[in-house]
This record gives sequence, C-alpha cells and structure tokens, in this order.
Amino acid sequence: MRRFILFCLGIFLSSAVSFSQFIEQPASWSYDVSQISDNSYEIRFSASLRAPWHMYDLGPYENGPQPTRFTFELPQGVYLEEDIRMESPPPREHDPLFGMDIGSFGGTGVFVQKIRLEIPAAIVSATVEWQVCDGTSCLPPEEESFEFTLGEGPVTVAEAAGPELPDPSPSLWGIILQAIAFGLVALVTPCVFPMVPMTVSFFLRGSKDKRKSRLNAALYGIFIVMLYTLPIAVIIGITYFTGGASVTANIFNWLATHWIPNIVFFILFLIFAASFFGAFELVLPAKWTTKTDAKADRGGVLGIFFLALTLVLVSFSCTGPIVGAVLIKSTQGAVWEPIVTMFAFSTAFALPFTILAFVPSLLQRLPKSGGWLNSVKVVLGFVVLALSLKFLSTADQIYQWRLLDREIYLALWIVIFSLLGFYLLGKIRFRHDTPADYVGVFRFSLAIAVFSFVVYMIPGMWGAPLKAISGYLPPISTQEFVTGGPSAAPVSVRKTPERKYGDLFSLPYGLEGFFHYGEALEYARLHDMPVFLDFTGLGCVNCKEMEARVWSDPRVQELLREKFVILALHADAKNQADQSDWVTDERGRELRILGRINSWFVRSRYQINAQPTYVILDREGNPLLPPRAYDLDVEGYVRFLQEGLEAYHK
Repeated sequence: MRRFILFCLGIFLSSAVSFSQFIEQPASWSYDVSQISDNSYEIRFSASLRAPWHMYDLGPYENGPQPTRFTFELPQGVYLEEDIRMESPPPREHDPLFGMDIGSFGGTGVFVQKIRLEIPAAIVSATVEWQVCDGTSCLPPEEESFEFTLGEGPVTVAEAAGPELPDPSPSLWGIILQAIAFGLVALVTPCVFPMVPMTVSFFLRGSKDKRKSRLNAALYGIFIVMLYTLPIAVIIGITYFTGGASVTANIFNWLATHWIPNIVFFILFLIFAASFFGAFELVLPAKWTTKTDAKADRGGVLGIFFLALTLVLVSFSCTGPIVGAVLIKSTQGAVWEPIVTMFAFSTAFALPFTILAFVPSLLQRLPKSGGWLNSVKVVLGFVVLALSLKFLSTADQIYQWRLLDREIYLALWIVIFSLLGFYLLGKIRFRHDTPADYVGVFRFSLAIAVFSFVVYMIPGMWGAPLKAISGYLPPISTQEFVTGGPSAAPVSVRKTPERKYGDLFSLPYGLEGFFHYGEALEYARLHDMPVFLDFTGLGCVNCKEMEARVWSDPRVQELLREKFVILALHADAKNQADQSDWVTDERGRELRILGRINSWFVRSRYQINAQPTYVILDREGNPLLPPRAYDLDVEGYVRFLQEGLEAYHK
C-alpha cells in the first residue's frame, strides 16, 4: 500500500513540475497607443521572448503551427483601417517539422494596428493568441487580452448581442455550508480526534504566559487553514494567470465530466472505504511524519508550522476522501469556489483547536477516545462507498455506457445503507470493533434514521421520483420498469431521431423539445413561440435536482409544454457532432464534440458558463429576460416563465 501511495504522490509531484513550467512565462506583452491624425490611432503591441523561445508570425499556416493572431471587439463607429502587420517581418524559412516555410522571431516582435474613430471616444478590446517553441518542443497556445480607450469625450462600449446577462452559478453558500459540515465531521475521525486534547494541552503547558499560549494556538489554526487552502489556490492561480479563467474552468470541467478522473476517483474512494472497514491501514510514509514531527519540537513559529503539518499528514487517511468530496463538489461552480470552499472546510476543521486553547475547561467535556472512534470510521466507510458510485454514475451518464441504470444504482444504495443500519445495531462487526453488550441510544437513533432512508428509497425501484436525492441518482430515463400513473415518476420523452440529436438526448416528464439551436429557432418562427433555452449537463447534479423538484410542478410542465419551444443544450456531451455543426472558436481551434460546441456557443453568445441556466429567447435567439440559475423556488420559476411570455408578446 505504501508503494501505491508513493506512486500517487509521484504523479502529483510530476504534475506540479509541469505546472511550474508556466510560472516563468516565455513571452510577455505590452502595448502603447498614439494618435496619428484627428480620428486615427496606431496601436503597437510588443512581445518580449526569453531565449531560447521563439514565436511565429501572423501566418496563416494550414496544418502548421499556431500563428500569432489578433482579434478586436469594436463598438459602432470604430473601424480597423488596415490589417494588422509586423513592424519587422521575419524571413520565412523551411521548417522540417511541419514541412513548410514558416516565419518566426525571437527576442522582440512588434505588431501594428491602425484604428479609425467616427465617434468622440470608445473603449476597444483586443485579444492576442500565440504559441512559442524552443526548437525541441512547443508549449500550448496562449492568449492575453487588452483594453484601451481612444478619443476624448463620452466613452462608447461595444453593443452586446442582447441584454447584458449575469453569469449565474450554483449557490456558493450552500457549498460553503457543506464544506463546514465536512470539516466538523473530519474532527471526529480516529485520525484527528485523539490529537485535539493532546495538541491543546501542548500549547497550554508550553508556556506560563497564557496569552502567548493562546496566540500560539491561534497561529496553529491559521497554519492548518493555510496548508489546506494554499496548494489549491496556487494551482488555480497558475492556471488562471497563465491561461485565464476559461482555462481553469476547462480543467475543472474535465475533472468533473471526463471518464478518466471519474473512474480514478471511483477506485480511490473504494480503496478508502476498504481502509475504513479495516482491510488495511492507509498511511503516508513514516519518514514524512517523523521528520515533520521532529521539526515541530524546535519551538517558535517554525515549530508551530511543522506541528500543523504533522496533523495534516497524520490525518490524511481520514480526511482524504472528505477533502476530495469537498473539492469535487466545488468544481461545479465558478473558478474560485474551490478556494473558498476549502477555506471554509479548513476553518471549521482548525477552529476547535483555537477555541479549546482559549477555554481549556471544555476539554473535560469531550468524550474519551475509545472504540466509538472506530465506529465513526466504519460509518464513514459506508458513506464513502455510497459516494463512490456517484463518480461511476457520472461517467456512465455522460458516455451513455448504460452500466449503472437508476434501479441498479438504487439497489446498491439500498443494500449499502441497510448494512450500515445493521452495523449500527451491532449485527455486523469488523475486525477492529470493540464488542458491546448493548446498543446506545445515539446508535439506535442513527439506525432508525438510516433504515428510514432505506424505506424512502425502495419505491424508487418502481419509479418514484425521490426528490430529496434526485440530484445524485441517474435520470429516470435509464429506469427499465416504472409503475403507477403519470405522477408516479418523471417519464422520459421518446427518443426522436427525426430531430437532430434526438436519438442521443431526452427530456423528462414527457416533454418534447429540440437539441439543436437552429432547429429550435426555425420551429419557433414557424409557430410564433418563444424559446426556452435549458443549458444543462448529463452529469449535472443541480440540473437533475431542478427537474425533480421544480419541473415536476404541473404549472411548470404546462407552461413548458404549451407555451415554449424547449431547447436543451448539454455542456458535457461527448458525442461527435455532425460535420455541418463543427465550429472554430476564438482561439482558432476546431470544435467537433457536441458538448464543447454547446458550451462555446452559449458562453460566447449569452455569456453563460454554469449549469443549469435557463434563458427565454425570442424567435431570433435574443434574450428577453436575465437568465435564471439553480433555484428551487417553484413560485419564482413560474413567475420567470410567465414574465418571459409577457416580454415575448409585448
């Protein structure tokens, strides 16, 4: 097992080395603006390159390297007088790697663009894309954006394709509260709880000065927060400042939707669950904890830091899956949410150390370490085992393998939580459990709650919607047997091959709709109806929860069915689109995968990047209202649809 841990750490360290290559950028950009006539301006973009890196000229190169490319966002009344040019174009020489003549330069390159204004003043945005190579390898293409003001007088900005739309995201506060709960749960694990009184006592007896002891304890808590939060912040910062928010978001999207990370997380959670059940001890190499523990004896601020590091390393086997669950949950939102949620988790985790140092009398009220801690670990093992299925289910839904349909998923959860209930009642024992002559009131209460949850899930085997956990279950469309009337479950609409991509996707509750933007707008024009854009995802938890809790309302279904043309665009679909739907994004990349095309289109057209997001459009595809994101308020959702209808018919 140690070899396995070292292998995983080796992968992490190699990834860190890869990230470090981007810290010192090979290319840096600057610009200056000069007025050459009454209404003409010259923009000079300067690129500085570190040896031995070189950058390609303006190209273009078919089936060749990424040329340097500039794109401009111009408001009305602002025009480019000529194509952008290089001040000193490099000679083009034959490149054996690409088999063509290519122009490249090192050191410094200057690009010049002339702009004409027919308005008093304007804000102009420009984006440059480039690629650098060093003769043996090339880095991925990068981009940088600029914004500058031209002219004097009232500034005019570029007009958007429709009303300015906020970028909605899932509730950050909900994720933070979950992170805090996870942090408190981590405190009562066998790896952490015994260290609470030991650590607090250490600070109290380490100095006769109570104020100094309390200050050291507070510093200890701060270091714990830093050790959990800073690594995540550094990784996000590197990706954000080198590639922009879109690059960081794409990394998180890949982690959340691609089958490789989901299968890896599934296997890792199974390993953690087996460890919690007592199959083996999952620990970091002893040398690591021994060295850090030895350095903690030095005293002072440095000693306190290493004491905090020792706690983080020792608690790894218990906090690992909890931290992983927190991070995976937070990646469903904005770029910075993993930092915020990890800060919330670590604060909840570290705060008791500081509180107990300030009020040491509370130590006497803490329960003594004993067999109950192993019981906590086993219970956590059952929970981790259940959560592991979510990763497998996500990959299964996105890639449509049909390995884990809804009734199979529910059957596994029913069995897992039933076994948990029997364990709480003492009917199942593991190797490290302490024999008990009776069942305590607390364990008995937990068993009642667990068996109640099992009873709640059983009707789901025959199609009950199970709204409380709908976000974690595969869609009802994967269920092979459903009994009861129309209200028993959200019945999936029949696959409709006559509609583009209708053989790949479906809508709940018997709703009919489209999965191609052009077809939806054509139908809307023909029948004079507004378009209801559902930006969703096959593996989106919040999307499924919205469908189960909000779309299940008869008023919502009636409005969607009778008054709107439904357009569902899936952001995580891995199917290849028809060649006629392939697009080239702003970076010159050809997008062929349906999910990438949908994400790029919605982001560029409506400035939306989060799922779920709902937008009501007119027949030409222009937004009629600000979009609505994840919100379980049914009444508010009904008002949103009604207001959309009113705006359309004005």
